[in-house]
Amino acid sequence: MSQDMTVIAENLVWGVRRRVIVDNVSLTVRQGETLGLIGPNGSGKSSLLRLLAGLKRPQSGRVEINGRDIAGIPRRILAQQLAFVQQNAATDTNVSVRDVVRLGRTPHRSALSGWSGADEAAVAKALERVDMADRRGQPWQTLSGGERQRVHIARALAQSPRVMFLDEPTNHLDIHHQIEILRMVRDLDLTSIVALHDMNLAAMFCDRIVVLRAGAIVACGTPREVLTAPLLRDVFRVDAAVAAVAGTDRPHIRFQPG
Repeated sequence: MSQDMTVIAENLVWGVRRRVIVDNVSLTVRQGETLGLIGPNGSGKSSLLRLLAGLKRPQSGRVEINGRDIAGIPRRILAQQLAFVQQNAATDTNVSVRDVVRLGRTPHRSALSGWSGADEAAVAKALERVDMADRRGQPWQTLSGGERQRVHIARALAQSPRVMFLDEPTNHLDIHHQIEILRMVRDLDLTSIVALHDMNLAAMFCDRIVVLRAGAIVACGTPREVLTAPLLRDVFRVDAAVAAVAGTDRPHIRFQPG
């Protein structure tokens, strides 16, 4: 596997005033892998995700993507390689689905270039991949929450990225759409790093999981290695029974009352 296709973070530190929010984090994400970030509220998941995507600059440490330190890559070039899907992404104006997805082509176009056949093909392919091609002309405001999130993923895909970052993409969606969105992300054949709140969803769809507490990594490994009853008690302060899903090596967490 080519080393220059990985995402590598080395000793990332970031904070606000005197509060350290990301505390000396190092990790590697392999090509094509789906890595989940989980942790209690305030553990630094969203901040780490933004550091990895180049949306924040670390106070120390570095992030390397495709073999290059992202601090030295111009923003427009970086946006051709990386895409970021935020939670509860909003679009106020009543534009069409196609118009929203067209925004993903911005990093690939100069100020003077017209809309090209390659741009149109990228938009069409992105809509197909999220199963929204038949809604291309539909007004944005008429979409459900799950449909809007799929369109935002399509906009990210229209960037033709090699790496996708998603910040709690299933937040406030019903369980059907949560599973649908994460299954789609897993099947995209991209390197994906996704911050998640639901540990069972992380267990179902992530190849590996990083557990954060107070900005630091306390565990990293496969869902089966990481999601254990002692860790859940220690990090999340909950009692749980953890069992393998029949026919798989994926764990399922059953939380205990009290």
